[in-house]
Amino acid sequence: MATQTIASEDATKQPSPMPSKPKGLRHIAFWPPAVLFVAAAIWNFADKEGFSAGINAANTWIIANLAWAFSLGVLAALGVVIYAMVSKFGDVRIGGRNAKPMLDSVRFFSITLTTIIAVGILFWGTSEPLYHLLYPPESLGLTPGSPEAQVFAVSTMYIHWGFLPLAIYALPTVLFAFAFYNMRKPYTIAATLVPLFGDRILGKWSQGLDAIVMYSLVAGMAASLGTGILSVSGGLEFLTGWQSGLFSWAVVDIAIVVAFVISSITGLFKGINRLSQANMILFIFLFVFVLVFGGTAFLLNLSTEAFADSVANFFPKAAFTGAAAGDAWAGGWTIFYWCNWLSWAPISGMFLGRIAYGHTVRKALTVQFLLPAIFDILWVGVFASAALKIETGTPGALSGALEKGTEHVVYAFFNNFPMALLLIPLFVVAVFLSYVTGSDAYTTTLGGLSSTGISAESPEPSRWQKIFWGVLLGVVAWVLLAATNGTDGIKMLSNLGGVPALFLTVLMMVALIRVARNPAKFDVRKEDYDSDGRPIPSKAQKATYTEEIVFDDEPEPVK
Repeated sequence: MATQTIASEDATKQPSPMPSKPKGLRHIAFWPPAVLFVAAAIWNFADKEGFSAGINAANTWIIANLAWAFSLGVLAALGVVIYAMVSKFGDVRIGGRNAKPMLDSVRFFSITLTTIIAVGILFWGTSEPLYHLLYPPESLGLTPGSPEAQVFAVSTMYIHWGFLPLAIYALPTVLFAFAFYNMRKPYTIAATLVPLFGDRILGKWSQGLDAIVMYSLVAGMAASLGTGILSVSGGLEFLTGWQSGLFSWAVVDIAIVVAFVISSITGLFKGINRLSQANMILFIFLFVFVLVFGGTAFLLNLSTEAFADSVANFFPKAAFTGAAAGDAWAGGWTIFYWCNWLSWAPISGMFLGRIAYGHTVRKALTVQFLLPAIFDILWVGVFASAALKIETGTPGALSGALEKGTEHVVYAFFNNFPMALLLIPLFVVAVFLSYVTGSDAYTTTLGGLSSTGISAESPEPSRWQKIFWGVLLGVVAWVLLAATNGTDGIKMLSNLGGVPALFLTVLMMVALIRVARNPAKFDVRKEDYDSDGRPIPSKAQKATYTEEIVFDDEPEPVK
């Protein structure tokens, strides 16, 4: 019998019955992404213009040559996730038929939402629809500021922030959870490809794959941290007059990094549970407030009309590249988002898969895919519609702030509501907590991927690894903001991180289809399946709240 004990807010402190394995360095996984991003930072400081030109050229090539692959890949991911959800694989319980969930559904949902997508909807929820209203794709022939442009703006938000991005995250989540807990494979992204290539993928190949996904995640996280820095800096400027710029970005960057590094080194669940639940309360309060005071009837009417438009034009919108008309709009928006989600997905899946223990695959997908997608659709529908109502009712009310910088829009938005001086500090806190919560998880995952001795029984990497990756993320984020002066750098870094993640995601889709067709073939617990290979039903287990995982068999040795 093997037991994993992960600290939680309710857990009694007990030593693990199994001693922790010494943590060493996985050199092939650690050094390539570490050296690459350190070199990029040095290059920027030595030759800022050359650095900016280099990443611009790389991004131009990606958008021109791979836009089609990103569009098709994202649509395929949605199809594969839906198939996994409705297939017999959905009845498989992560960790075995008798596994008890480490988190209940509410906690699982709050952690999912606040770690993978919260910063995005906070930052872009009001500024993005404004861009689409004022600068719609030229090839569509929409008049800027027109009613048609309003519908286009909100319906596009549903595509960018709805089921597609959550499907990208869900794919590696359930695949890694099954590989780690049911197949009992090592803590590496290569474990998700064992159904395709067998255990031979777990050797030197595993470190190479982990190096690739670490590169993608550092790029994606640095881009996300950039949005957090801009959001908080914009709020401080609004509240105090302290101008948002290089110096304020650096100060905010340091504050966020210090906060999530401290949270991370205290243990994965000690901070995340409380932070995510507090943040969910803030999210719900802000949503209800805007819905009530932003013109309820108009918000519901426009968001409903736009939702119908997004459904009717789902595939054309999701696959829009602008190639036929030479329209660059898609490269700056839709393709950017697909790259961003893909760069985060592999390691996000490792974290979310780790906390999915004890839930069935269908339950995990409901909590991690379906419900967050619905929440995002409701959020962006209300906030986007409210932003457009303000701008069209008083031209320049938000577009004037947009001219100063994207980070200023949301604060001009809240300034049109009663109790603005209360709302704005709460929003700043929500942004801060969102990034601290997410980065807490991901610095732990980065450290785990670059460490030896990581297993279900000993999941925490060394503190120095968490500190190193946290500091590196902060440096890269600031460098990109400084080099490209704001959101352009965020978008370019996301694109660079999405390329290798795309090809890995394609392989994961094939692997998940194989597993979903015959999970009994890959599960070490053959007794959990009937003679037809269908999972034997088990009664739902109440979450333990102790984060204790009990295995009926000893794990395979980590290679």
